[in-house]
Amino acid sequence: MATQAQQPPHLHLAELTATQFLDVWKHFDADGNGYIEGKELENFFRQLETARRGTGVDPTHAAFREKMKEFMMKFDKNADGRIEMSELAQILPTEENFLLCFRTFVGSSAEFMAAWRRYDTDRSGYIEANELKGFLSDLLKKANRHYDDKKLNEYTQTILKMFDLNGDGKLGLSEMARLLPVQENFLLKFEGCKLSAEQFNVIFTFYDKDGNGYIDEQELDALLKDLHDKNKMELDSTGLVGYKKSIMALSDAGKLYRTELEIVLCRDSPL
Repeated sequence: MATQAQQPPHLHLAELTATQFLDVWKHFDADGNGYIEGKELENFFRQLETARRGTGVDPTHAAFREKMKEFMMKFDKNADGRIEMSELAQILPTEENFLLCFRTFVGSSAEFMAAWRRYDTDRSGYIEANELKGFLSDLLKKANRHYDDKKLNEYTQTILKMFDLNGDGKLGLSEMARLLPVQENFLLKFEGCKLSAEQFNVIFTFYDKDGNGYIDEQELDALLKDLHDKNKMELDSTGLVGYKKSIMALSDAGKLYRTELEIVLCRDSPL
């Protein structure tokens, strides 16, 4: 079993199933942090080149380094020097590429939030495993992809294995948003300035002037600008408008309730 785990999985295949894609991801994301980086990245590229060329490659050779640099320029969309799941989906020819299919359906973070809102009916910041199946079914229909119940079950189980790390049958908003194109995943922008529950309560109370339990679009605009300035986030006015639009997609008729904003901004968001 240990020997099998060390073998580079499936990289020689012309097309991967969703399950095989997950095997590749878990094999190379050895520390489970959601990225293939550092030594993991070098191993991935070396084994990918070996699978494609049919011969071994020397990672110390200058030509290897140059080719790896070109590879990263092509696929590392946000130029952070590492590969994440949505970028890997561009590299590997996944069957019916369900990850890219997802991204076609929800091409922007605003569309993603609107779709999420439809399934996270209790505004908990999670969707249940049984709701996920409906979510993926709708996605495949909208993308005009043919699928049967067996394939839908495989996709559902693969997504669960990717994100439901504690096995509670729930998927979090921030985890599912990793399927978005990097530049569209506005939630990543807030990772560095997530608030504690206490900090969140203070800032929400400050902007919820009338104490009615929700803030409107103008109040959200002021709150985001405040966060942006305090945390020195690299974001222009266009970016702020986009993020505001995405967050407002979670709102109810223009009213953004505490629980919805908490999902995005609070690191201690409720279960």
